[in-house]
Amino acid sequence: MPLYKTIQPNSQTTVKIWKITESFDDLMAPLDLKENSLERVLGMKSELHQRGFLSVRHVLRDFGYTDQDLYYNDRGKPHLKDGKHISITHSFTFSGVIISASEVGIDIEKQRHKIAIIARKFVYYEFNYLSETDVDYIKKLTVIWGIKESLYKLFATPGMLFREHFLVIPFMLKDGETVAWIDYQDKKYRYNTHFLEFEGFSCAFVIT
Repeated sequence: MPLYKTIQPNSQTTVKIWKITESFDDLMAPLDLKENSLERVLGMKSELHQRGFLSVRHVLRDFGYTDQDLYYNDRGKPHLKDGKHISITHSFTFSGVIISASEVGIDIEKQRHKIAIIARKFVYYEFNYLSETDVDYIKKLTVIWGIKESLYKLFATPGMLFREHFLVIPFMLKDGETVAWIDYQDKKYRYNTHFLEFEGFSCAFVIT
């Protein structure tokens, strides 16, 4: 399938989301992968993960990049050779890429009830405004997880914990945006965050 959605939150930032409907072979055919990328994708045990990995390379192509333009640092954070900032995500049948002149992070998550079981592992402050009886409880938890995952990808610092170091202030799903904070090692960082829903998935992204 061609690109599913394109979002431009500001003049320096673009988000592209891909719906993965193609087979592994169809995704692989037009791509020219680096040797280590080829080894990585062929070594994946799940075809779902393989297709997610390959679909990200198709999104890169839509941006005008190739697999050769992408590299990862020793913490596993992706970078582009031209110096622009990038973040990558894929979940089940969707993948997403955000590219910007500023530091960014992105996450896509499927909305699943199992997130309520692990909520206390990544939520603390947010329980001040969350209610398990809220009809949108699962969706809000998914957004909070997505925002915190995006912050973690952006900051890329070992030792940071979702529950203790990341705070998402109260929000309404219809607003599509909120503010989040990182409180880490006696320093505080404020971020504007954005989120949206589609086909039972939530996507969140953070821009510095």
